[in-house]
Amino acid sequence: MDVKDNLKAINEEIEAVTAHPPTVIAVTKYVTIDRAQEAYDAGLRHFGENRIEGFLEKKAALPQDATFHFIGSLQTRKVKEVINEVDYLHSLDRQSLADEIEKRAVHTIRCFVQVNVAGEDSKHGFAPEEVMSFVEGLKDFEKIEVVGLMTMAPHIEDQTQLRTYFAELKQLQQKVAALGQLNAPCTELSMGMSNDYLSAISEGSTFIRIGTKLVG
Repeated sequence: MDVKDNLKAINEEIEAVTAHPPTVIAVTKYVTIDRAQEAYDAGLRHFGENRIEGFLEKKAALPQDATFHFIGSLQTRKVKEVINEVDYLHSLDRQSLADEIEKRAVHTIRCFVQVNVAGEDSKHGFAPEEVMSFVEGLKDFEKIEVVGLMTMAPHIEDQTQLRTYFAELKQLQQKVAALGQLNAPCTELSMGMSNDYLSAISEGSTFIRIGTKLVG
């Protein structure tokens, strides 16, 4: 199925649950540059990659008005290779990464703090109770702007349970925003993927990361 048809179906589903549609990020990590270009031609402008090589290849190939999101775990030693090409980083998940970004970035990087809401051993991210102190510790950082929080929910079918996790992240986002910290406006929520984006949107997601259902 072509991307345009997939996007139309997704947008119709989104319109049925909210009057404030989120930004759709096309996760193109498993597809070719041609398929990513098809997504661009369908009207998408936000693209997500989780490997540095794929990120740099797609960024070089697509038109300059495409916005690129690095959504994978970023090794501290690899920061210098990619950070100044990133429009949004969705995986700020530890202090050492923040320190390296501050050292290597030549402009302010818009970051989502990654939160492991469900406490899964297989997932990266801060425990919810760690987030406030981490963000407050960034107050003097000049190259990091905490635009929001990100989570990856468990792969479960129970949408009611999923919504509980997303609602918890929304509450945490509001707490961080209430700090009034200049480099942490924290107005955004990156949550929801192909299997759970409607539940995420219902709980206030502003960025959804869609791969399989959109580009394959």
